[in-house]
Amino acid sequence: MKAKAKFVISINEESAIVTHYLHNRNTKYDHTYKSMALELLREDNSSQSESVVCEPFIQYGLFPELNIIPFPAPQDPKFTFIDLFAGIGGFRIAMQNLGGKCVFSSEFDPKAQETYLANYGEVPFGDITKEKTKSYIPKDFDILCGGFPCQAFSLAGRRLGFKDETRGTLFFEIEDILRKHQPKAFFLENVKGLAIHDKGRTLETILKHLDNAGYDVVPPQILNAMDYGVPQHRERIYIIGFRKDLNINVEDFHYPEPTTTGDKRPKFKDVMEENEVSVKYYLSTTYVETLKRHKARHEAAGHGFGYKIIDIDSVSNAIVVGGMGRECNLLIDNRLTNFTPVTRIKGEVNNEGIRRMTPREWARLQGFPDDFKIVVADASAYKQFGNSVAIPAIQATAEKELQLLGLI
Repeated sequence: MKAKAKFVISINEESAIVTHYLHNRNTKYDHTYKSMALELLREDNSSQSESVVCEPFIQYGLFPELNIIPFPAPQDPKFTFIDLFAGIGGFRIAMQNLGGKCVFSSEFDPKAQETYLANYGEVPFGDITKEKTKSYIPKDFDILCGGFPCQAFSLAGRRLGFKDETRGTLFFEIEDILRKHQPKAFFLENVKGLAIHDKGRTLETILKHLDNAGYDVVPPQILNAMDYGVPQHRERIYIIGFRKDLNINVEDFHYPEPTTTGDKRPKFKDVMEENEVSVKYYLSTTYVETLKRHKARHEAAGHGFGYKIIDIDSVSNAIVVGGMGRECNLLIDNRLTNFTPVTRIKGEVNNEGIRRMTPREWARLQGFPDDFKIVVADASAYKQFGNSVAIPAIQATAEKELQLLGLI
């Protein structure tokens, strides 16, 4: 008898096809993936190399317990959606919480795909600019969700907008999919800098293209995550649209009222690690001095740049990708008992209690539940959570959209 192969699903297009098929089998959405998935799942392949490639998929298909994941789709979904520029699935958790089923996901970054697989049992398809990737999108689904890449419009970046050929133009992939598939509605998220980029002309162009694609667009609004249950000052612009033939009056859509304000607003200490964290999160004396000198130089020049130590009885600053995204959210935590370094550092571990937040704290700041699996190294985890959406704010807004559509 042939020995069972170790259950390992690689990150590639074949894995995306098979996992999408397994999640959608016996529904009207499985035909998009079925023929190729069944070909990949055949045991009697004509070559050994194909057999080796398919063995993990066979194990996956024959043993459903291997598909036990933290965030499965609802058994009796109320609506369907696709998850574009999916990252690690912040949109997916929000929409599943409201009763939705994801029928297609796409994410370019392999490390984010690993995290997505670990939590949803599905490998997202890759480059959405490729027609082959877009060909796997089912013809019929209800909502298009997408936090399309925001660096091109970010206040912290070069803000090239549509001149940024690698990122800025990815919006037009969304437009293309909307034109071809005509879902009932869409929900897009981006940095607040999009609202003022190029004196508002970039957003005006986006709204015009969405209108021409056949959608009535709600006037975009900037929402702050800290108003919806997470202790993070994070402002993002939300763009909602409904297919014109549904005759939905956009004036009937109302963005959600803040659910947490004033004294009811969560504080960072509510999401802080319960126990002492590893010494690796504590800054070295040398690095602390470097940060202090850097901040002093900017203060002398009249700038506000530099590291920030947050008040754990307040909210954090926005968590963003890059070194200063962590250095703007340092905190004092005097629970460390073992000051012996576990990584190479210059100097000693500081005795002021200054440390970075942990990836789990970043996850909580974005509203990810504690059973969300972090399966990548810290550097990748910070990037993934920094790029993600704030789940509670997304869910509160999506609920309003779905109610107006009559889907929930």
